Amino acid sequence: MIKDCMKLNVVSIPESATILSAAMLMVKRHVGILPVVNAQKKLVGTITIQNLLSLEVPAIIALIDDLDFLNGLGAIETTRPTFREVSRPVTELLEPLIFVNEDSGLLYAYSLMIKHNLSDLPVVSDDMTLVGIVSRVDIGVKVLSSWDQIQEITQ
Repeated sequence: MIKDCMKLNVVSIPESATILSAAMLMVKRHVGILPVVNAQKKLVGTITIQNLLSLEVPAIIALIDDLDFLNGLGAIETTRPTFREVSRPVTELLEPLIFVNEDSGLLYAYSLMIKHNLSDLPVVSDDMTLVGIVSRVDIGVKVLSSWDQIQEITQ
């Protein structure tokens, strides 16, 4: 079960926070995902480092199939979002709500992560309270740790 391998010390952010405060919290705590919670600590969404970096990368980049010819993006590399952009509520950049219950199976959670291209997944209790976060590595280590019990069967 997920509750057997999830991290309990979760860095989260309130839904009232700004985009800038989310960015600064990611920098300070060196995380790539922030669960966003309401006043009752119920999960309302997540914001990822990719969401924030999308404010830096020009939209045109998504239309270019082959970026190999670019050594750099020149003047674009020095642009920053405006104060107005980063002062918006963090809820404007929320990812769709994808999570697992603390009693979920490991392979179910891992499959969700693969399907939605996630490295980390918030974990909630039955009442949607944020209780942990689990990574692909957490799940992989838990699954692989049982491999030491694999034995060759001889006939």
